[in-house]
Amino acid sequence: MQGLQVLFEDNHLIAVNKPAGVLVQGDETGDRPLGEFVKDYIKDRYNKPGAVFLGIIHRLDRPVSGVTIFARTSKALTRMNQLFKDREIQKVYWAISATRPEPLSGHLVHYIEKDRNKNFAHAYAKAKGDAKRSELDYSLMAALGSHNLIEVKPETGRPHQVRVQLARLGCPIRGDVKYGFPTPNPDGSIHLHCRSLSFEHPVKKEPVMIVANPDEQDEIWRLFKQQWG
Repeated sequence: MQGLQVLFEDNHLIAVNKPAGVLVQGDETGDRPLGEFVKDYIKDRYNKPGAVFLGIIHRLDRPVSGVTIFARTSKALTRMNQLFKDREIQKVYWAISATRPEPLSGHLVHYIEKDRNKNFAHAYAKAKGDAKRSELDYSLMAALGSHNLIEVKPETGRPHQVRVQLARLGCPIRGDVKYGFPTPNPDGSIHLHCRSLSFEHPVKKEPVMIVANPDEQDEIWRLFKQQWG
């Protein structure tokens, strides 16, 4: 991975802009995960000998980009985990679909069940078995030809939630063949980006908002650069 982009850093937390295609945490592939690159950064920046503590707070899917936060202390890890559990963290995602949503904005409720053997989520219209209630708000931000930029604000944090709920809306995310887009992106990414996370700092109790821009090298994301602010 080239060039770690640090978005926020203090003694308790560090947030980076995860590139699409990079794992947050190691898996059976053996590919080097984002957390190891962050540890290297901390070692080099602070000249730390030995092992570096780094707690994983949340995970973005491998083909997704955007804000990813790690804890630098066990206290911060415990408190951030609780904030996520209590839904005290406001998440904003940007997605690009070839389909314009109808209606242009709305609130989606589905019941999501994850098949861990197939790494696939099913979204049902009604409660079913162990499926968990999943909610999000969405709105169309901009449209250029066949490219539609949709802002998504999940209220829950289910596996693959944004991907499967937009697919159920009829707006599969560009490149996401797992959930119905017809063709993959050449690099294996999908056009889903965690734009921002907002929360109360777990130790300082101050408001924090962390924002990440999409990849400027991606020609489709670049179409919407005026939206980045």
